[in-house]
Amino acid sequence: MPPEVFTLAQIPITAHAFSANRKELAASLNSNDVRLYTRNGSEWTPTETLSEHDKLITSIDWAPRSNRIVTASQDRNAYVWTETPDPESGKLIWKPTLVLLRINRAATHVRWSPLENKFAVASGARAIAVCSFDEESNWWVAKHIKKPIRSTVLSVDWHPNNVLLAAGSADMKARVFSGYIKEVDERPAPSVWGSKLPFNTVCGEFSSPAGGWVHAVGFSPSGDILAFASHDSSITVVYPSGPAIFTIRLPSLPLVALSWISEESIVAAGHDCKPLVYAGSEQGWQEVGTLDDASSSKASEGPRSGFGGSGGVGRLKTGAFATFRDADTRGQSTLGGASSVSSDTKLNTIHQNTITSVRPYEEHGGYVTKVSTTGVDGTLVIWDTNEVSTLTGKMGGVRI
Repeated sequence: MPPEVFTLAQIPITAHAFSANRKELAASLNSNDVRLYTRNGSEWTPTETLSEHDKLITSIDWAPRSNRIVTASQDRNAYVWTETPDPESGKLIWKPTLVLLRINRAATHVRWSPLENKFAVASGARAIAVCSFDEESNWWVAKHIKKPIRSTVLSVDWHPNNVLLAAGSADMKARVFSGYIKEVDERPAPSVWGSKLPFNTVCGEFSSPAGGWVHAVGFSPSGDILAFASHDSSITVVYPSGPAIFTIRLPSLPLVALSWISEESIVAAGHDCKPLVYAGSEQGWQEVGTLDDASSSKASEGPRSGFGGSGGVGRLKTGAFATFRDADTRGQSTLGGASSVSSDTKLNTIHQNTITSVRPYEEHGGYVTKVSTTGVDGTLVIWDTNEVSTLTGKMGGVRI
């Protein structure tokens, strides 16, 4: 099945999240507002705008069961949005609740816990705020995970047991913490990450292979494996029970987002503008292909018309002068002395700029069959994870 492509805007999409039935979409279009969309056939129609933040919204998450949206922003706050009836009109409206995170730097990433009774907010304050609802006071309370974080936390992900929390940060480390809150959580069962788990316990710490920021982290569906992507163009898979650590180095640009699609496979994407698929086990991991078939992504186009085109006559349009002028004004170059000028700046991928978010879209039998991606090009793409195109020339190599 070919990917579904939707152009939501001509500006970057900083974050997106879907409702449980996948008929509604929340997206931040590089602004301090959240725009809600409803799907009508093959289009997404804007329906509502959630305006409360003062600065750029950096992350959004939509709880599937409780139908609550949480947003984090550079204004150092988070809001929990709940759909409630308007007392006057009776119409359903989204009501915001401010969450005081008690941080002095921007919030960078937010995720609901599996049971939706907590959420974690990463920040530039070298801290993670784990927020839970206090019934007596009727507000959200934040507890901070601080040590041993030494720089901005860029991403977080919850373990299926609702207690453990993975975090990737700009101090070039991926860590697993305990987010256990006595008043909220039941005592978790022992796992490969440990048995005694008081709040802020460090259950694992793993370094980026060549010293790059850790952009993305994710637990496998069982929670027994951790994957993280770093700015040194690598993706690392950790088996704490082994212990075994597998690093796949990319010969290309870094990945900034990842999502597990099964216990043996991951989809990751970033500055290369295409989602890559990795697969493996405790014996090793490797890159197996991409969801973006380059042969069908890009239509053949002729030279573009306009200033600097190949038309026109006169002394200033011939020979070396034309070559240097076109290279200077439009980045064009004449290939092999041919008369036609290569003026095509379209990438050979569906996304035309960095992919900033990868999220599960559809699941069957414990396997994610579709994922969604958004990026700097303002495009939303829904991919079929079974449509993996083998890469020409193996790009990934397994290193232990």
